[in-house]
Amino acid sequence: MDFGLVLQTDPPASAVVELMRRAEACGFRYGWTFDSAVLWQEPFVIHSRILEHTERLIVGPMVTNPSTRTPEVTASTFATLNDMYGNRTVCGIGRGDSAMRVAGRRPATLAELSRAMRVIRDLAEGREADPGGGTPVRIPWVRDGALPVWMAAYGPKALALAGREADGVIIQLADPFLTRWMADAVRTAAADAGRDPAAVTVCVAAPAYVGDDLAHARAQCRWFGGMVGNHVADLVARYGTDGSLVPEALTTYIEQRKGYDYSHHGRAGNPSADFVPDDIVDRFCLLGPAPTHIARLRELRALGVDQFAVYAMHDRREETLDAYGAEVIPALAGER
Repeated sequence: MDFGLVLQTDPPASAVVELMRRAEACGFRYGWTFDSAVLWQEPFVIHSRILEHTERLIVGPMVTNPSTRTPEVTASTFATLNDMYGNRTVCGIGRGDSAMRVAGRRPATLAELSRAMRVIRDLAEGREADPGGGTPVRIPWVRDGALPVWMAAYGPKALALAGREADGVIIQLADPFLTRWMADAVRTAAADAGRDPAAVTVCVAAPAYVGDDLAHARAQCRWFGGMVGNHVADLVARYGTDGSLVPEALTTYIEQRKGYDYSHHGRAGNPSADFVPDDIVDRFCLLGPAPTHIARLRELRALGVDQFAVYAMHDRREETLDAYGAEVIPALAGER
């Protein structure tokens, strides 16, 4: 199992770079950042610094979207980073939540996302593609480019798209029951499309907080249930709550949700997450001493999870990274 670190690109950027260096020293293989141009600093500028100051870390957004930048701009950005640092990037992409809604714009459709994934991958790897204007183009200076595209997904149609077209799927919660449901949906779609289901990387991303004070850990990570609730609200509007298409284990907890303020997005103490009950925090996140994390991660690994990416937006970032480096990663690294 691989491990990743997910950070917001809050200033100063040097602090983000230092935490990524610390993560690499602790055995993490991936460094991820949020991508919302209004809320945080521009991630791709900081990605360049991270790549410059690490040796092996694979870097990417969790997640970008098809609308903030046109696909050819996104492709050229990844291709430039790969040309400079040797194919050490991954494109995490989704429909767009905070990046779009904070600016008063709608997330992309799945059709738009599908086209963008193909265009970004093809152009970044040196092939010809039509960015959408009817004129095929190719980036002429790309040589031996490689860009895996991993798609964030929750609902049935998005999971099916990830299985058909993405190189990996990003599941933003660490509940084993829901992880199994989502991963199985992706693998079924991959097989139906004639692909090898095992070739689709499964990445679970969720807050991890190593410490003995469970009540405090819950308070620090409750924001995640609010963030997930944005996507669940979309699923409820589309599929309902009867459990026929989306498990009730995912949808029922948002009944008391009363809106969302993106100015607190992804932050400890987010008042928009006060509707999230303790059991959801416990199911969606990894909390407690290191052996508790190891036990949950072994359960996820048994479901075919290839990477666990740690959201570290809380008050024990360094301590959690160090605990993962000393205890958790040695127990699970290399196991699949």
